[in-house]
Amino acid sequence: MTLVVAAVLGGAVTSGILAATGSLGGGTAAGGAVIQEAAASGSSATSTASGDVSGLYADASPGVVQITSKGSAQSSGSGPFPQSGQSETATGTGFVIDDQGDILTAAHVVDGGSSISVTFQDGTTRTASVSGKDDATDAAVVKIDPSGLDLHPLKLGDSGSLQVGDQLSAIGSPFGYPESLSTGVVSGLDRTISAPNGFTVAHAIQTDTALNPGNSGGPVLDSHGDVIGIADQIATNGGGDSFTGVGFAVPIDLVKSELSQLEAGQSVEHAYLGVSTGNSQSGTPGAVVGSVASGSPAADAGLRSGDLVTAVDGTEITSGDGLVAQIAGHKPGDRVSLTVHRDSQTSSVDVTLGTQPSQASQ
Repeated sequence: MTLVVAAVLGGAVTSGILAATGSLGGGTAAGGAVIQEAAASGSSATSTASGDVSGLYADASPGVVQITSKGSAQSSGSGPFPQSGQSETATGTGFVIDDQGDILTAAHVVDGGSSISVTFQDGTTRTASVSGKDDATDAAVVKIDPSGLDLHPLKLGDSGSLQVGDQLSAIGSPFGYPESLSTGVVSGLDRTISAPNGFTVAHAIQTDTALNPGNSGGPVLDSHGDVIGIADQIATNGGGDSFTGVGFAVPIDLVKSELSQLEAGQSVEHAYLGVSTGNSQSGTPGAVVGSVASGSPAADAGLRSGDLVTAVDGTEITSGDGLVAQIAGHKPGDRVSLTVHRDSQTSSVDVTLGTQPSQASQ
């Protein structure tokens, strides 16, 4: 079961998911475990002809950085974002998005870090500070002093135009090996993955491009060298912490929609329904309501456990993930009409969506 809130509570892969964040010194992963045409200002990396992977790497790699987050002291937890409760040094990846020193990465790479540094391809290291982060989408912007640096911003592409089978590349620091390139294809679209705040991220990109601890926060690029996602999580089949052929990236369109807020250090709000949900096991496709959070918009609207949601504002819902994606596409305060089947009766239920809590209730 998952909890719909513009994301949903719980993991989306029963075999287990691990965030692709690495840990220095042989420790465990410090994180756990997925944006408008180039919102970045300044020059961007030149797009590369489709299929020219070496040229793509030459253009994009100078804009990719290794991020080291020291002194993270987080409470213990479970799921795709395991936390040890001890101070750790974690390593992840990020990429330059403008000539002002703004760098995109995954929120779980820098969560809890008391000291953050960024290392460029030529070995230059700069201290960074977190401008803003959103644990609901697992995205963060960190900033460095750009003076004296020849920055190479990457172009933010269009994740909404992706199709299964499209070629992808990822550049990052798997197991601490910086500027490593891996290639693959889009394996699936519109997946739902766990977010650091206990909710979920909709429209995630599934790929067989190799992602490993240390890749978190790095760019996933299309065949032209445009960033279409942020490397985020890997399926682990219940054990180990290395790539098994199933990785996930946060779609860049989702991050672009909140990028200006992250750069300004503003909080980002997401729509909230407040139900756990799963797929229908009956002959009628839809999202089955598992539980309803007390005081939530769903509870106020009279939704009950066992209800089957088959449409939102007339758009057909065939799965729990489908309901998650529909709610994620709205804003707090939006009023939506749910088509609900209950006890052989069908009715329309109007719900005014709330604001997603900062952390999902356990």
